[in-house]
Amino acid sequence: MKLKKDTAKNNSMIDLSQDVLSVAPRLLGYNLLVIDEDGQQAGGKIVEVEAYMASDAASHSYRGETRRTTVMFRPAGGIYVYFTYGMHICMNVVTGKEGEGEAVLVRALQPIVGLEYMWPRRFNEPLPDEPQHTKLVQLTNGPAKLTQALGLTMQDNGIQLGEGRIELRPGDEPIVVAQTTRIGITKAIDMPWRWYIKGNEWVSRR
Repeated sequence: MKLKKDTAKNNSMIDLSQDVLSVAPRLLGYNLLVIDEDGQQAGGKIVEVEAYMASDAASHSYRGETRRTTVMFRPAGGIYVYFTYGMHICMNVVTGKEGEGEAVLVRALQPIVGLEYMWPRRFNEPLPDEPQHTKLVQLTNGPAKLTQALGLTMQDNGIQLGEGRIELRPGDEPIVVAQTTRIGITKAIDMPWRWYIKGNEWVSRR
C-alpha cells in the first residue's frame, strides 16, 4: 500500500517558516513518510508534537548555534536528528526563519503505510498475519520508537523535506487537538508546548 500525494481534502501544505508555536499544532494530522530508493514507503499520521525555540531553556538551541544544532538554524523544512541517552534517535522538523533555532519534535505517529518494513525494525521479527493491537500501538508511540520504525539514522540529519527521502503530506481527516505541558525534560517544564490528537491511541502520554 502506498499513500497517494492527493489524499488531502481540506488541508493544504503548511508554511513551515512560520513561528514554531504556530506550526507545531498544525502539523498534527499530517503524514510523515520515508521513501527508500527502491520506492518502499513507511510512515504515518503525526499525532503528537512538542515545540522548542532558542529562548527556551529546554531547547538544544538555547545556547546558540553549535556543531550539533546547526540544522536548527538553517531554513525551515530541514530535518534535525539527534542522538540521546546513548542509544536513541529523535527527529524534529525545523521551523521559523533561518537563524532562529526553532524546531518541532515529532513525538508519535499512527502507522499507516509500510507496516511490513516498520515492524521488523522495531521488534526484530516479521510482521504477523494478525498483529497484536497492543504491540501495534507500541510500534510508533514515542519519539525514539517512531524513528527506529521508520529506519531513520544520523545520516538523515539535515535532509530537507521533499528533497530527500523524507516527505510531509497533508492529511484528510478532521482532528481534535489537546494542549498540555511537555514531557521528558527537566527545564521549562511548565511551558504548554505539547499538542496531541485527542483520543488517538498512539499518543505517548495523555
